[in-house]
Amino acid sequence: MNEKVWLPILAGFVVSAILGPVIIPVLQKMKMGQTEREEGVQAHLKKAGTPTMGGVIFLLSITLVSLFYVREFPHVIPVLFVTLGFGLIGFWDDYLKVVKKDPDGLLPKQKMALQIGVTGIFAFYMIRFTDVSLAMRIPFLKDTLLDIGWLAIPLMFFAVIGTVNGVNFTDGLDGLASTVTAVVAGFFTMTSLWLSGGIEPVTSAVLGALLGFLLYNVYPAKVFMGDTGSLALGGFVAASAYMLQMPVFIVIIGLIYLVEVLSVMIQVTYFKKTGGKRIFKMAPIHHHFELCGWSETRVVAVFGILTILLCIIGFLAV
Repeated sequence: MNEKVWLPILAGFVVSAILGPVIIPVLQKMKMGQTEREEGVQAHLKKAGTPTMGGVIFLLSITLVSLFYVREFPHVIPVLFVTLGFGLIGFWDDYLKVVKKDPDGLLPKQKMALQIGVTGIFAFYMIRFTDVSLAMRIPFLKDTLLDIGWLAIPLMFFAVIGTVNGVNFTDGLDGLASTVTAVVAGFFTMTSLWLSGGIEPVTSAVLGALLGFLLYNVYPAKVFMGDTGSLALGGFVAASAYMLQMPVFIVIIGLIYLVEVLSVMIQVTYFKKTGGKRIFKMAPIHHHFELCGWSETRVVAVFGILTILLCIIGFLAV
């Protein structure tokens, strides 16, 4: 295996594994505990008080490891920027909710404005300072790039912000978002090597860092990633896809994210149209399966296995 892959994976894992026992007690001491909704899954009420904002663990790991490669692999820079940019938005939102005890956190319009800002800087940097065009690879059509002209810009904003919020909705069970995104990071690593995309150091670092974070995030979780982590991972997925000219592939490899978002949209729309009726027992859809009798570990395992299969399909489609 290429040393630009196994070394960042190993380093990312080790740094996350070391940071966990350092940062988790700090979060506990600062009383950055998770709050659970009374109307939510009742089994989750016991999680109240578990430290959140743990995304800083793997964000620090990813950053420290990736910085060693930015000179040799300049395409790492925009991916790292978007990951950190959305991570900082999530950190601010978590800080307001957990530390300042503001249940709303950032207002929706504030969060959207910040997300548009980070995406805009990414688009500008990608167009102005990289050799990667906005033409998109089409699944199963080898060496075919689709150029939709100026429409690629609004599509980028839609794809990036949609993916970020999809990962955010997926973060609802111990280890779910971490597991699914670790698989996706593995897909991007292999694809970057195959296509000479030049982002494999950062994708490998993300894979390793998430594996290290899972030591503390699997059921029963000792720490949650919070919006700090979930928004960062969404930014990572979207930026990696664009740097490999593969935004269309997000629909395949990130189908779990898409289903999570759609389940919420369908539930809310149907609830309003029918005056209180529901299609799912609870949304996002992972909670529906919980209320159908599935354990958290089973949901995470099934969603993880599905993502592995989807990533195999995605790799065949490159």
